[in-house]
Amino acid sequence: MPQFVRYQSAVPNRHGRFPGVFALANGLRDDGLLTAEDQSWLLEANQKATEAYVDPSTVYAACYDSTVNPGARAWFVADATDLLAMTVPYLQLLDRYEVPWMQLTTRTPGRIVYQDAAQVVAVPYQHPEDWPFP
Repeated sequence: MPQFVRYQSAVPNRHGRFPGVFALANGLRDDGLLTAEDQSWLLEANQKATEAYVDPSTVYAACYDSTVNPGARAWFVADATDLLAMTVPYLQLLDRYEVPWMQLTTRTPGRIVYQDAAQVVAVPYQHPEDWPFP
């Protein structure tokens, strides 16, 4: 069984969600908090990521739909070492701007609604629907 990794905010946003590493970096940009140098780096890094990896929502439009797949979130496949290495500078950016983040690992990220060689999108398990014991 594969293992999955997720880097996300350590603090929930105003909607009670924990945005992932890319959303956090883009949030810094969108709020005008990045230096010109970091903005330039982020633009280039995002472009490389877009060219190298599939955006799951372009394959399955409803993968992040809050009605169809409530709470869906992306996870990296732990064997996707190139993708994981690509996230390190994003995490360093978050550290520079004192954005708290955490790393999660699991073999069971939830109900998988999208999967490719590098990532999955999964809806977290819910209690009591997914509770494994009677």
